[in-house]
Amino acid sequence: MGEPGLRELKKQRTKAAIAQAAYRLFDAQGYDETTVTEIAAAAEVSPATFFNHFPTKEAVLFAEGGELLDVGLASIAARPDGAHIGDVLAESMHAILREMAGGPRDPSGELEAARLRLLMSVPSLRAATLQRLFEVEDRLAQALSAAFPDVIDDVRAAVLVGGLCGALFAGGRAAMRAGGTFQEAIDGALALAISAAGDLDIR
Repeated sequence: MGEPGLRELKKQRTKAAIAQAAYRLFDAQGYDETTVTEIAAAAEVSPATFFNHFPTKEAVLFAEGGELLDVGLASIAARPDGAHIGDVLAESMHAILREMAGGPRDPSGELEAARLRLLMSVPSLRAATLQRLFEVEDRLAQALSAAFPDVIDDVRAAVLVGGLCGALFAGGRAAMRAGGTFQEAIDGALALAISAAGDLDIR
């Protein structure tokens, strides 16, 4: 696939500017208190331009989620022969993290930390986050059981994926409460995923 053209690059930059402005306003003055008009003004675009990129202000906080999930699913599908289930699941998470690195969803960045604080503290966003988490878990578990049909069934795949996602979510909250980073929590959760899958030997 070739490099994006100038039009596409401009769209990407505008979308990123809107997201960054929204994150900062949400963090500074509160999610419910921030309007689309304020976000557009901070990003130096019109409200109409905002809606060209995001259907709602909630959508700003969940942008690229589907694309990131696709990266994880593709990683599972491209597993090497003889790979261990725990390693495959952990690598799918690493693939997502590599895709996130350097962008507004970078786990080590302040913007992502601000987004996570909002998702964990605003009741409506917390509910939306859980719904999306369930959908991600279902898709990843289905991909894992399809990749290892003779080793793991749907229920065990769901347990493994749910354990990892739950560890990431719980670890992220605990790390942020303790003043640590979400990246540190992710690293610990991935190590636990490999350990949890240790008894599932595909050889």
